[in-house]
Amino acid sequence: MGYRVVVAGATGNVGREMLNILAERQFPVDEIAVLASRKSLGTEVSFGDTTLKTKDLETFDFTGWDIALFAVGSGPTKEHAPRAAKAGCVVIDNSSLYRYDPEIPLVVPEVNPEAVEGYTKKNIIANPNCSTAQMVVALKPLHDRARIKRVVVSTYQSVSGAGKDGIDELWDQTKSIYNPVDDKPAVKFTKQIAFNVIPHIDVFMDDGSTKEEWKMVAETKKIIDTKIKVTATCVRVPVFVGHSEAVNIEFEDFLDEDEARDILREAPGIMVVDKREDGGYTTPVECVGDYATFISRIRQDSTIENGLNLWCVSDNLRKGAALNAVQIAETLGTRCLKKG
Repeated sequence: MGYRVVVAGATGNVGREMLNILAERQFPVDEIAVLASRKSLGTEVSFGDTTLKTKDLETFDFTGWDIALFAVGSGPTKEHAPRAAKAGCVVIDNSSLYRYDPEIPLVVPEVNPEAVEGYTKKNIIANPNCSTAQMVVALKPLHDRARIKRVVVSTYQSVSGAGKDGIDELWDQTKSIYNPVDDKPAVKFTKQIAFNVIPHIDVFMDDGSTKEEWKMVAETKKIIDTKIKVTATCVRVPVFVGHSEAVNIEFEDFLDEDEARDILREAPGIMVVDKREDGGYTTPVECVGDYATFISRIRQDSTIENGLNLWCVSDNLRKGAALNAVQIAETLGTRCLKKG
């Protein structure tokens, strides 16, 4: 016996990826409904070998449905997620709306699978920010061994993290570089993204950090350990898919780079590609379409007593969003709902 599953936001990048991953991982689905806003009503999307037509999120009745994967942004989520939860459908939300609510679990299944059991308080589970998700997968097994004191991370985030408009802007601006007559000014981003990098993702906070940077701090503490200190610089780069991160970690105890490499090789959801030679590391191009979080460039940091550096790359539409949401659904089924 399987589940009755809803995907809200099925016409967007993340929603389509959720459908792909549900099919790829053979999630036990008895029935599936795909929802969208009224402007996308009737749009066809694929689920395995099946083509489905979207229904109206505004009027959809969630009664009798088991799990709803939401990929519609904070506004529609605020309106419709509580409605679904009240109808008895467990919501797994990809927006930032519920991540910092103490009564709603924020879950990365390789890191804190037990947290899903807290869904009963509001019938909602939050999916973390894309840049946080891949980083905590790498940090948790190392934290278990040597206790992390501080993390300094610089991100190199692809334009797909800003949605379809971000992808289109990079594509159009790249073409316009070679055709100056067809100028494409910045609209989605604050400056030209083609052949450029922008040290600004989301809005600025009072302390000078951006909200994206604040999210990495707050979410890492909630998912792993409130005692970990995190400082982040988040940068948008002209890459279509795949977020990269340069991570510096300071531990309470000494951790040798060889032992760290072995720990990460055995950790769930991680693929270590770390050869000290040309091309002996993973870049965003290689990670696209893969489930894994890739770790490379593991090395001792000699400037502090107990430090390591590493390079972390993952497909942000998968592990950073859709895959993690489906993994939460799988964990929920295994630990709580126990149907299929």
